[in-house]
Amino acid sequence: MTAQPTPRTPSPGAVRQAAPETSYTSPIPIRRTHLGHAITSEWTKIRSLRSTVWTLGIYLVLVVGIGLLVATKTHDTDYVDMPYTIPAFFGLILGQICLITLGVLVISSEYGTGMIRTTFTASPQRHRVLAAKMTVFFCVAFAVSVLSVGLVGLVTSRLHNDSSNRDWLDTVFKGSLYVSLLGVLALAVGSILRHSAGAITTVLALVLVPAILPAFLLIPHSTRPIGNKMMEYNAPNALAKIFHIDKGIDGGTAQLWVLAALTAVAVATAFALLERRDV
Repeated sequence: MTAQPTPRTPSPGAVRQAAPETSYTSPIPIRRTHLGHAITSEWTKIRSLRSTVWTLGIYLVLVVGIGLLVATKTHDTDYVDMPYTIPAFFGLILGQICLITLGVLVISSEYGTGMIRTTFTASPQRHRVLAAKMTVFFCVAFAVSVLSVGLVGLVTSRLHNDSSNRDWLDTVFKGSLYVSLLGVLALAVGSILRHSAGAITTVLALVLVPAILPAFLLIPHSTRPIGNKMMEYNAPNALAKIFHIDKGIDGGTAQLWVLAALTAVAVATAFALLERRDV
């Protein structure tokens, strides 16, 4: 019978030599990410996309170009009880379509190209990404709107020798806020539907259908109350109230609150679905 070899127990010194203690410190600083980092990332995206340059460029041409063209065709007596920003109203009616389109493309383009997977890999907290997109877009849309509407008002006041008796600065901020909220609503719908054409069509329907449908609802007596409400709160009439074309006591404040409430519902829905669905 062959004897089994006795296993040798290594000495403590040999163990220390076989597994020396080592430590490594990365030269790259590790920081906790926050919303500011996501906002910086989204700002880099939105200012480097050609779609942003084109849509905002067309928006400026429509608001400023049409506004100044209308201003040159008016007279001093037209502004006795009207704000100088009225010419910008005609450009905003068309320009709001640009902000709606850009709002949808800010998020739907990433779903279309698959880039959204990379975005969520870099920032796993999806709600932070969506909040950053909405914040950056709203700030850009509001700033560009204030600049364009304010420029039209300023040039118009110089052309007509300050003959207006109405303060026009409130129309600059309220009008800019209204169209910017429309863009945020479009962004939320784009996040919900994840399809550019479908989201743009949906938001345009929300804007245009209430402006067209009252023409038919006001004919039968039974549907007139619905038609009157649509006439009062649709987007063109809301802007008309803000710019004091359709004279009202609140100057479009009620319409602004309705749009804010509708946008809040869409934003809440977008955040809820974002966490529940796969990319």
